[in-house]
Amino acid sequence: MTTTMNTPVPIIELRDVSKRFGSHTAIDHLSMVVREAETVALLGQTGAGKSTVMSLLMGTSSADEGSVQVAGVDPAVDFTALRGKLSVSFQTDRLLPWRTARENVELGLLLLKRPKAEARQRAQEWLERVKLGDAAHKYPSELSGGMRQRVSLARALAVDPALVLLDESFSQLDHVTSQTLRRDFAEIVREQRKTCVFVTHRIEDALEIADRILVLAAPARVCLELAIGAEQRQDAECMAHMHRQVERAIGGEAPLASPISPTHH
Repeated sequence: MTTTMNTPVPIIELRDVSKRFGSHTAIDHLSMVVREAETVALLGQTGAGKSTVMSLLMGTSSADEGSVQVAGVDPAVDFTALRGKLSVSFQTDRLLPWRTARENVELGLLLLKRPKAEARQRAQEWLERVKLGDAAHKYPSELSGGMRQRVSLARALAVDPALVLLDESFSQLDHVTSQTLRRDFAEIVREQRKTCVFVTHRIEDALEIADRILVLAAPARVCLELAIGAEQRQDAECMAHMHRQVERAIGGEAPLASPISPTHH
C-alpha cells in the first residue's frame, strides 16, 4: 500500500488522542504516525502511557477524544476488519501447553479458516525462519523461555500481517537470549517489510531494532523522537550519544542537542 510517488503511507495514525481512567489521564492529546514498513519503539517510564497506546491500537480500549486509525479503521469500532492484518506478541509467550510448537504457530491460520495442510506448511516454514525447525513437535514445557518466545513470534508472523505489535516481547529473557532474538526478529521484519510497533523499557532493544524511537512522558506525549539509520548503527559514538539522549528523556531531563542523529519534536 503506497502512494503514486512511492512515499510510505500511514498504517497507524493517532490524532490528538486523549484517554482517561476516572480522574487519571493516561494519554493527553497524543498524535503519532507509523508508516508502512517502519519499525517504531515506544519507550518511557511506568505510567507514561505506553500500554494504553497499545490497547488503543489493539482495539481493547477506545479513545475518549481524538482519532485512532489502524490500516484505515478504528480498531475499537471495527476490529474484525483487522483480522489477518494485525498480530500481537506479548511479554509472556501465551502458548497453549497442550499444543506442539507447530500446532501453536498454525493456530492463527486455522482461525482465519486457512486449509489445514496450508496452515501446517506455513507454520513449519516460520519455525524454520525463527530457527526452530527441529522443535516443531516439542511442547512448550520442553522449550526454553527464548524458544517459546520464538514460537510466539512465529505465530504472530505466520498469518502474514501488515502490522505487528510487540508488548515487551523480549523483556523477560536474559540479556544474551534477548539480544539474539531481537536481532533475528529485526532481520525478518525488514526482509518481509512488515510494519512494527513495540513497547519496551530496554533502551538497547529500541536502538537495535527501531527505525524511529518515541520517548513518552506522562501523561503520554512525545518528549523525544529519534530516527535511526543503518549507518548510525555502525557508529559506536553515535549510538552511545543516542543512548544518553533517550536515558535523559526517560528520566525527565531535557535531551542533549544532537548534531549526529535527526531529532524531531
